[in-house]
Amino acid sequence: MKRFLDEISSCITIDGAKKLLYSQLKGNSIQVSKALDVSIELHDKQFRKSGEPYVVHPILVATITAFVSNDETMVQAALLHDVVEDTSFTIDDVYDTFGEDVAHLVEGLTKIVSIRDEKLIPSASNERLISSALSFRKMLVASIKDVRVLVIKLCDRLHNMMTISALSPEKQLRIAEETLVVYAPIAHRLGISKVKNILEDLSFQIIYPDDYAKLKDTISSNNQNLQIKLNDFIFKVEDTLKKSDINIQNFEIIGRVKHSYSTYLKMHRKGIDLDEVLDLLAVRVITQSSLECYSVLGSLHLNFTPLISRFKDYIALPKENGYQTIHTTLFDEQGIVEVQIRTREMHNLAEYGVAAHWKYKSGGSSIKLGWLEGLQYQNESAEEFYELAKGDLFSEDISVFSPKGDHFTLPKGSVALDFAYAVHTHVGSSANSALINKQKASLLAPLKNGDIVRIITGEEISFHCSWLDSVKTSKAKEGIKNICKDRIKQCDKYTAYNILFGIFDSTKSDIINSVKSLGLETIIYKIPRQLDRLKEKVELIAVKLEKKEIRGWELFKKGYKKPWLKSIELFNIYSNKNIDNVEFDYCCHPKTNDEIVAFYENGKALVHHKLCTKAYEMMTSEMEMVYIEWKESKLSRYRLIISLQNQKGSLASVLSTLSKLNLNLINIELGIKRSDKAEYCQIDIESFESKKSVLEYKISQKHKLIEIIGLDDAYNN
Repeated sequence: MKRFLDEISSCITIDGAKKLLYSQLKGNSIQVSKALDVSIELHDKQFRKSGEPYVVHPILVATITAFVSNDETMVQAALLHDVVEDTSFTIDDVYDTFGEDVAHLVEGLTKIVSIRDEKLIPSASNERLISSALSFRKMLVASIKDVRVLVIKLCDRLHNMMTISALSPEKQLRIAEETLVVYAPIAHRLGISKVKNILEDLSFQIIYPDDYAKLKDTISSNNQNLQIKLNDFIFKVEDTLKKSDINIQNFEIIGRVKHSYSTYLKMHRKGIDLDEVLDLLAVRVITQSSLECYSVLGSLHLNFTPLISRFKDYIALPKENGYQTIHTTLFDEQGIVEVQIRTREMHNLAEYGVAAHWKYKSGGSSIKLGWLEGLQYQNESAEEFYELAKGDLFSEDISVFSPKGDHFTLPKGSVALDFAYAVHTHVGSSANSALINKQKASLLAPLKNGDIVRIITGEEISFHCSWLDSVKTSKAKEGIKNICKDRIKQCDKYTAYNILFGIFDSTKSDIINSVKSLGLETIIYKIPRQLDRLKEKVELIAVKLEKKEIRGWELFKKGYKKPWLKSIELFNIYSNKNIDNVEFDYCCHPKTNDEIVAFYENGKALVHHKLCTKAYEMMTSEMEMVYIEWKESKLSRYRLIISLQNQKGSLASVLSTLSKLNLNLINIELGIKRSDKAEYCQIDIESFESKKSVLEYKISQKHKLIEIIGLDDAYNN
């Protein structure tokens, strides 16, 4: 593919682009030629930033699409993918000229509104994530009906990344970041490793130019040595197979040095140098049948020492995107080499993923797109959708089993509750505990590859909203969110009545009847959320109880003590009770800005987290409550644990990053793990960013962040 992409990169003329396109087509297609002519005509006198005719871009996108898929309908759509947005040609025109299928694809591509160069938001802007999320959502939603839209869009982004040098450095960075966090993960999930790897490396080069240059120089300087090692190992593999009476003519053996970005990630995550990367070298053995894959595996394991912890059989247990290959890592005299064993059909699927269905016709039949069809969290904000979907798209997978032998693919790091939701939403929402390999375990017990999991359910819902941070799959996160939303609404309803019971001297039944007659039943749960709403409803209920019109300023002359707003420590409290103190119960530890409730008890407000089990029991028993809210808090406090290499400038680099993120440094402690070497540092900071996950992401892009802890624990104040 490298040679093909080199030709794409150097092509800047219409004639050259046409020649490349026709070289990828199996024959002369009248419809493709027609789409080509229309595209050239419509994009006439339009030019790219680089100065070349704009139509070169759609022609080359179509060329890449043809290379990846060999599907003429997709090629036509690629040629026309910008005409509706950039010319007077409409979707109806596409339908009339090229038919329903092409029009369907072009419409799907048009719905994914591109972020144009002039509209690109600066990389450091807080709006960056929102824009990426919106683009991301449009892309996935438009693709649920037809995954071909995604394939063409990936080819479009690949060509944009290959020609990105014509843009300003700021725009290059913005596009590369979006490519790395949106497009590369989609290519990964679709199984198109060829495109994924190239997108990652092109983005890596722009986002981390210094690291890229350093890694490239290191690999280049060791290139001959690495190639010699690779050739030597390939020879040993061939010799081993021959001695095992395996016909070497039936096999193809390919060696490679792993691509730059995956190597960089391993180095960065583990804090190691290039020579410490275990599987830098990889060999693929391509066979003619699945049975021969296992013959090769047996021969290699008998003649080399395998690293069993790294053995994975994706032939018996394919990944969700259809990927099938045996992975094993072998010790050799000169190092460690990863070996992948697969058939030719499996190889095509691994390289081209879902596109292999069209490229090789027989390929792709085993590809499952349930992850795409399962994107049901459409009602979330764009940012929440982005975070949920990203977790589904780009994660290493494990396979676990039900007691009946059904196998489920889950992200690495999933817990038993993820499995429960994977089985069925009802199983997840009614789960009480789990059996993992017949051993009793909690719902938050982490799962390993090959575990057999049984979920024990019950009528009583057993959950904690804090579990949201422990589960990995979007389905589990969404299930927990829905349960928590329902519980919060229920708690707000009880709280509203208990606050009203405390304010008025009337009987509880009179207050409940007044709420009903005023038609407030359906919105009563909103009262504890906003003080103005509470005051408004209190006035309406007071008038109703008096059975005559009462002016607002006369409201509390009829036997009611006027409620008042009082600030105590961290809180504002609205009550007509004399409250001198605020205390926390022992059962829950609400943090600043958590949702809270307060119960009135002997002249004090007893604060609980709104979702505290004990608080819920007190609410349902109609214990008197008061309105409470946090005072405004601008800064949030966090404790960071960062891996700090013992070399000159490491600490300065960390502090520089924190400064650029506008973080206020409170305290720093070095060498918290070992006294002789500052292996980790602990830093306390203040930030205007209230979302821990956002801050965690920003810091982890530059440094190895071990842990981030919120210090705003109101219980400890």
